[in-house]
Amino acid sequence: MTIDFKGSHYPKSVILYVVFFYVRYAVSYRDLEEIMAERGIRVDHATLNRWVVKYSPDIAQTAQLRKRPTAGSWRMDETYIKVKGRWMYLYRAVDKHGKTLDFILSKRRDRPQPGASSDARSRQTAFQSGL
Repeated sequence: MTIDFKGSHYPKSVILYVVFFYVRYAVSYRDLEEIMAERGIRVDHATLNRWVVKYSPDIAQTAQLRKRPTAGSWRMDETYIKVKGRWMYLYRAVDKHGKTLDFILSKRRDRPQPGASSDARSRQTAFQSGL
């Protein structure tokens, strides 16, 4: 899948740089506008917002497609760690070589799925308890 930059008034490299910078670092659109002005590129903060909204889902999808496949075997690891002074649960998917495939931080343990009905939750609890 390729990202279509047809019709944009700026080079592809500038748009990708701006979107990456905004997503990666905690900066506002006005701060990013100022950063780009320091680099000699004048662009309005509203344009930056449109770029992030338009191109970030395509960039994320392309990155997801380029991820290398996992090994045939992987395990789930759970631990309780302190992050910025607060205790949180860290869940990691680890392959057979010890490489972290994915992770999630959660305030609560074993949170039910957002769209799951109470019937589905009770079945899951019954399954886990061996009933």
